[in-house]
Amino acid sequence: MVAAATLATFVVAALASLFMAWAIGAGSSGSTPFAPAVGANAISVMRAGFIVGLLGFAGAFLQGANVTNAVGTELIGGVTLTAAAAVVALLTAAVLVALGVFAGYPIATAFTVTGAVVGVGLAMGGDPAWAKYQQIVSLWVLTPFVGGGASYATARLLRADGVSERWTVPALAGIVGLLVANMEFAGLGGASGSASVARAAAVELTGVAGLGETVWFVAAVLLVALAAAAVVGRWVTTDKTRGQRRFLLVLGGLVAFSAGGSQVGLAIGPLVPLLDAVAVPLPALLVGGGLGLLAGSWTGAPRMIKALAQDYSSLGPRRSIAAMIPSFAIAQTAVALGVPVSFNEIIVSAIIGSGYAAGGSGVSGRKMLYTVLAWVGSLALAFGLGYGVFTLVSSVLGL
Repeated sequence: MVAAATLATFVVAALASLFMAWAIGAGSSGSTPFAPAVGANAISVMRAGFIVGLLGFAGAFLQGANVTNAVGTELIGGVTLTAAAAVVALLTAAVLVALGVFAGYPIATAFTVTGAVVGVGLAMGGDPAWAKYQQIVSLWVLTPFVGGGASYATARLLRADGVSERWTVPALAGIVGLLVANMEFAGLGGASGSASVARAAAVELTGVAGLGETVWFVAAVLLVALAAAAVVGRWVTTDKTRGQRRFLLVLGGLVAFSAGGSQVGLAIGPLVPLLDAVAVPLPALLVGGGLGLLAGSWTGAPRMIKALAQDYSSLGPRRSIAAMIPSFAIAQTAVALGVPVSFNEIIVSAIIGSGYAAGGSGVSGRKMLYTVLAWVGSLALAFGLGYGVFTLVSSVLGL
């Protein structure tokens, strides 16, 4: 009987998690990665939604463990989330995100999930995890300044007189190649867990030609960077506009993959404390969360893609490239640190930064204000509802 009750509560929590994954796929991870590419007319809205769903699923499985564990076990101390707590936290956050999707405003998913989990955890009598909060808030606060600033500087460089895009765009591709070489994937680290392609190659080649691991690692990173620069250089030399759009699509794919690796943890993280009781391995949970993101991207993301692509700034290929490169860098930093981060915040900040590089034409100040208020409000509302609803439920059910 106990086993059956435990399984039943886990199923209810898993359904709530699936709803959360759908809402994230429809709103955050599904809409933001390809919004600049759609704004630059490099890809259609429906095709973007389809591709981002597949890449998000891959990212969820290959890079989702860090953020998943952080959301499930590091946001509150002294207590372990129960199935009831997970249900309350996930439903609270999912409803807020879904309302944002249907209203056309990008609710910051990381804010809602973090607020709901912390609210529920405190209602259970847990202790605040101040060190983790400091890490999370630092990244949240720095994101608009770092992402927007880098996007602004990159856009200005691409627009500068006397600087040929046949050199600057391949150089930027080389920087992206450096980042790609250092992306960590599950399974490449052997028993130690995840590792980057460059690191895994260096380990395999250690001792070849009498060289050590560090030398081979640097060589692998530089090789990927040079290859990326060469390929994109050939694209823009053959056809500048078409080459820029191809590069933009690659960037969108990388951000979509990163979004899956980060956002899946927001959906399934609260289930992590329940895994031991039901003997479900984390990779299986990541697959389930990835499928939820996929479904959300295919069914609900086009609406938000259109909102981001057209409402925030009138984007061309150069400004879109400028927005996506810092977005990719911030996304991978968050995945590596295991910090839940809002992709709406990352992309919107970068889009605004690139927009101001062109004098601010097409940037909607009113939309920006409403979006920031929605972000702050969603965090406070999710925290209050999580705390209040769980307190009410626990009182009624005697939990």
